[in-house]
Order: sequence, then C-alpha cells, then structure tokens
Amino acid sequence: MNQSSLPARRVLGFALGPTDLLRDATYRRLWTSILISSFGGQVTLLALPLTAAVLLHAGPTQMGILTAAEIVPFVLFSLPSGVWLDRVRKMPVYVLGEILMALTVLTVPVAWWFGLLTMPWLYFVGFVIGTVNTTAGSAAQIVLTQIVPRERLVEAHAKNALASSAAEVSGPGAAGALIKITGAPIALLADAVLLLISASILRGICVKETPSAVNAAFWPAMREGIGFVRTHRLLLTMATCVGIWEACMQSATVVQILFATRQLGLTERGIGLSYVALGAGTVAASALGHRVAKRIGPGPCMVLGFAICGCAWLLLAIAPLNAFGVAAYAIMLFAYGVGAVFIFINFLSLRQAVTPAPMLGRMTSTMRWLILLPAGPGALLGGWLGEHFGLRAALIFAGITALGLSMFAWRLPVIRSVKTLPTLTAEAVTPYCAERESV
Repeated sequence: MNQSSLPARRVLGFALGPTDLLRDATYRRLWTSILISSFGGQVTLLALPLTAAVLLHAGPTQMGILTAAEIVPFVLFSLPSGVWLDRVRKMPVYVLGEILMALTVLTVPVAWWFGLLTMPWLYFVGFVIGTVNTTAGSAAQIVLTQIVPRERLVEAHAKNALASSAAEVSGPGAAGALIKITGAPIALLADAVLLLISASILRGICVKETPSAVNAAFWPAMREGIGFVRTHRLLLTMATCVGIWEACMQSATVVQILFATRQLGLTERGIGLSYVALGAGTVAASALGHRVAKRIGPGPCMVLGFAICGCAWLLLAIAPLNAFGVAAYAIMLFAYGVGAVFIFINFLSLRQAVTPAPMLGRMTSTMRWLILLPAGPGALLGGWLGEHFGLRAALIFAGITALGLSMFAWRLPVIRSVKTLPTLTAEAVTPYCAERESV
C-alpha cells in the first residue's frame, strides 16, 4: 500500500506513527467518511427511539417491534445480497446506500410536519434502514479489504471504531441538545445532511476492483457461500457466539431508553450526555483494542468483550432509582462500548482474514444473516419481558446470558487458541476449494 504524507502528526489527539494507516490517502478518505456518517448516526440513535418513546408514547413491546423491524431485512435479504455483491463492484453500492439512508431518515420529519407520523411509519422506516444496511453495510466491510492489507485488518477495524467512537463522544451531547431545541423528528435532518456529505466523500475514493467471476447460477452460488461458512469451524463458531450476544444486546437495547426516561427520569439532553460515556468507552477500546488483541489474541479479546457487556447490563439491572442509578446508566454505556468494540474489531478481522476474495460477499452476508437471526427474537423477548415483568427483567436476562456466553466461548479451543490472525491459505482456501468441487 502506497504511503502518502500526512500534514498533521496527530488525529483526534493521537500521534501517528510512520507506518500508520491514516497516512494512506485512500484509507484516510474512507475513515473521514465513516467519522462524518457516525456523527449523523448518533442523531438517529437517539432521535428515532425518543420519537417513539416520548412523542408517540410507545410501550416496551412497540419498542421491541421497532428494533426488530430493522433486523428482519437481514434475515430476509442477507443471503441473496451476498451472491449479488460477489458479482458487482462494491463501492457504488456503498455510496448508494448512504444516499438512500439519508432519504429514508428524511421521511420522519416530513411525516411529522404533515401530521402523519405514527408507529407503523417508524416501523417502515426501520425496515428500510435495515434493508439498506443489509447490502450497503456488507459492501462497506468488503471495501475495507480492498483498501487495507489483510494482515492489518485488526488495526483498520480498530481505527474505524475510533472514528465511530469520536462521534460517540461528542455526538450524543450535541444530538441531545439538538433534539431538545428542535424536537426528535426535526433533528433527523442533521443525519440526512451528514449522510449526503459522507456519500460525496466516498465518491472521490478510487478503488480498483473487478467483480469476482462467480460462474455458478444464483442458487448454487448462494449455497456455496452457506457451505463455505458451514464447513469452516472458526466462522461457524464465531457466528454462533456473536449471534447469542446480539440477542442479548437487542434485549437490553429495547429497554435502555425507557429505563432512562421512565425510571431514572432523564430528559432528552440528559440521555444525550449519558451517551457520551458510550463514546468514551468505544474511544478507549478503539485506541487500545489492537494492542489488547495483539497481547492476548483476537479470540480471547472477543470473549473478554462478551463478559464486559454482561457485567454492564447487570449493573444497570440492579441500579437504584437515584443519582447513583444515573451514574450506573453512564457506566453501563461506557462498559458496553468497550465490550462491543473488543468483540467486533476481532470478529470482523478474523472472518475477513480467512476468506478468499471471490467469497467475501457471500461470507459477509451469510455471517451477518447468522448473527442477526437471533437478534429479532432477542428484541421481541426484551420488549415482552419489559412489558410483563418490568424493564429490569430484560436487563437481567441480557446480563446473565452474556456472562454465560463468555464462559461457554472460553471453553472452546477454536476461539480460545486464536492468538494471531489465521493465514488465508491454511484456514480458508482448502474448505473453499472443497466446496467448489462439490457444487
């Protein structure tokens, strides 16, 4: 990868080494786009559920349905989109996804302005966002492998997480203030604008890519992708573990905003300020995650992430309804940010490192399908538990299950023994070729 000079020696307060990825002009442009779109994402992260909870008075079950609406498209469309992605250029798909996302969130303030905003409308918006993320999100992950050498994927994912984390530090406070001043629906205009800026930056990135020559017909090609993941022990094990964690995360997420507003009495601005802690946690984990993974290994680092998240959710579940509870809410968000980054920088790096280029689209979509398959039921379960047994019940379920998952994953040698990124030849090419011969 060609290195280019970088005028500033520091980015977000961190000094850049002589071989830092951010010295590469192409990667730096991609990273900047992620940073900008992440700021917009912070607005949607707060504004959409706040619109449902405060403006439309949604209950826990409705919040669960809203979350599930974003997940259903992954279950429906991930596998076929993977086959399609392996036949087309990924960067145009990524750019179009940013534009479509901007137009989708824009419909919320428009519907509110005309008095048409309802929970079914938000369900529809969530479904469209999930549909766009299903394809464009997978394309974005593959684009990274076209820009960054495979041996530096953990570093690249950590830096991408740092870009998101920078937005999570300053974004929630600004988003909370914006929501307080303009109202949650109108605040979504900011996300639409930032997404369009992100798309314009991505359009300036030159990526030399040639669509893979997938000669098999559509359904055999899709089965080939499923077969590749099914026969790869590391991929299948990771999909199972992260899928269980996703169910826990969604169960906790659907009640977090309700717990903050209805139990702790936090205002929109108070919630925004609390979410700064989430950004601080992800910044810390993003800055140190590459070093932690290098020291203890990607597999153990991912297991550590499961445990940290479980402890975070249990902390909020037992928090008192006073100032200490508000502090526990912020601590929970901080710890969750650390745990989630530890999980995903290693999960994404490992699965990309062991997959040959012609299979990246189908592998990515298959893995996303597998891990999000339990997410929808997790969201609905969290809403149901919150509705019938109280909001703390959903948090207790998420925390205990995540801690149990960490102990289960640690007992699996295929996870615990991964101390470095596996090589492509040893881990991926053999099962890939065997699967091709059987098709």
